[in-house]
Amino acid sequence: MKRTIIHTSAAIALLLGIAACTQDEAGFLQEGAEGTPIVFTATGLNPAATATAGTRAPADGNWTGVQSVAVLMDGTVKAYDVTLTTADPASATLTSTDPHYWTNRKDITVTAWWPYTAGETTPSAVKVKANQSARKDFEGSDLIVADGQTVTYGSPTLRFTHRTARVTIVLTDYTEGLASVRLTGLSTEGDNPAEITPYDKGSNTYTAIVAPQSVAAGTAFITCTFTNGKTFVYKMKNATDWQAGGEYTYTVSLAAAKDLGYTIESDGSYTVTSADGLMNIAKLVNGGKSDINITLDTDIDLTGKDWTPIGTDYDNSYKGTFDGGGHTITGLTFTTNDEYAGLFGWLNRAGTVKNVVMEGVQITSNQIYGGSIGGVVGYSWGTIENCSVSGSVSGTNCVGGVVGSQKAGSIIGCSSSAIVKGTRYVGGVAEKYGVPYRTEMKDYLYACYGEHVKEEANIPDGVLDVLHTLRARGYRLAVCSSADRVKVLMNLSAIGAEESLFDQLVTGTDIKNPKPDPEIYLTGAASLGLAPSECIVVEDAPSGIRAAHAAGIEAIGLATSFPADYLRQQAQPEYLLPDLKSILTLL
Repeated sequence: MKRTIIHTSAAIALLLGIAACTQDEAGFLQEGAEGTPIVFTATGLNPAATATAGTRAPADGNWTGVQSVAVLMDGTVKAYDVTLTTADPASATLTSTDPHYWTNRKDITVTAWWPYTAGETTPSAVKVKANQSARKDFEGSDLIVADGQTVTYGSPTLRFTHRTARVTIVLTDYTEGLASVRLTGLSTEGDNPAEITPYDKGSNTYTAIVAPQSVAAGTAFITCTFTNGKTFVYKMKNATDWQAGGEYTYTVSLAAAKDLGYTIESDGSYTVTSADGLMNIAKLVNGGKSDINITLDTDIDLTGKDWTPIGTDYDNSYKGTFDGGGHTITGLTFTTNDEYAGLFGWLNRAGTVKNVVMEGVQITSNQIYGGSIGGVVGYSWGTIENCSVSGSVSGTNCVGGVVGSQKAGSIIGCSSSAIVKGTRYVGGVAEKYGVPYRTEMKDYLYACYGEHVKEEANIPDGVLDVLHTLRARGYRLAVCSSADRVKVLMNLSAIGAEESLFDQLVTGTDIKNPKPDPEIYLTGAASLGLAPSECIVVEDAPSGIRAAHAAGIEAIGLATSFPADYLRQQAQPEYLLPDLKSILTLL
């Protein structure tokens, strides 16, 4: 019996010994059934907003506006309340009525974030609000995260950083009533808004939470609209990156916020309110915004204005809809050497000009080598509706009261009482217009054209010898002309060149876009089975040389139709030769 007792006591002592050893090694804390509640210290939101990357505070350089955070530990998310530290507003204490617990003294891994939605198990992606004018929506656009941090017993500290950036705008030097301030041209990645209405902090200071992004130089990222309808746009001067945690402040003087003479509507269209506005619109189009829709809401007097046509050439040809609204434009007066002249220079296939009344125009073109001059449009492939012109339109080639040369599209309900002067190709409304001919009439006109070409063809000296020599040297030859195929064949026949002399014929019936669009030469190179870099173009006109360059093909300019200096100035060919025969010494 005594032996048994000793044995039992020994067993008890052994068990106790094991328990004591485990508690000492593992550090169990038996302060309640669950353990010791974890109370965190939160840091990272620095009043010096840009002192340290990632430390910008949501609103005022401290934890103001953050009521609670989500704390993830061991797969469980719990809400912790935020209590600001009076002595140090850059820090806060995080406590909970339903806390996580210390069960031992080992380090733990914690992720915490704000704001959060019930049911979240990880921080959400950055998605800011489009309207941050209310403080709660401004603050609620932020996202602060302490991601996968190691927390030590005795010093459980979480350092929060931002996944958003903050943009602050300080406006100066203005007296007019400010209707709205917006951040514009923003990245929409992650379904973020392209525009943000910022929070008004007072003292002409506006601030907004934005998703981190790159902003290119020239981006119109601040737009101010005044109560009188004026709009001021501030463009980014240099490319920059708005990084997570950073604050970026822009002081913008509105002293230069002139009346631009137009307003930008909610649909992106432009409403012109003055002559200066129309001048500025012309600059926008010619600078590359060629597809904008434009409406006049008043009569326009251009007297004394140095006018540059809207859409000066093919590259910036107008592609939008211009609606004059029946308003009158007076005083359009200018003399030019440019190829395309009028209220509009070049109207694209996609472009429309309508409801414009032009009174007292005085347009004179000294372009002796070509060009298209009209009161409303110089050179048109688009649609012109319900326009009228009075005054005087004068030039050499392709002159019309409303349109100088209408290559395609349509002219509807237009009239002209203007005096129209020119040496050839002159029309009252339009010099050239694509009239739909009856088949028999078209055949008759082709026959007349063929006879005319035979009698009047100016055959370059030695052209056939040049073509045969180039073929003998192994060159592949293609004709690329915007004329239709029948006319091309007639012209070849007039100079005695058989179609078989050429490997390919590309004509106006094979393409949609005229020179200087590169389509015709890209089509020609492809038909020869060659890359553009393997080809060379022989051209006598600036638009053809520019088309070759746009296609990535070197060009030989022939000074046979235009002077060499003019070709050099207008198109800059790689080679400039006096005639076709000179090609044989070059190639």
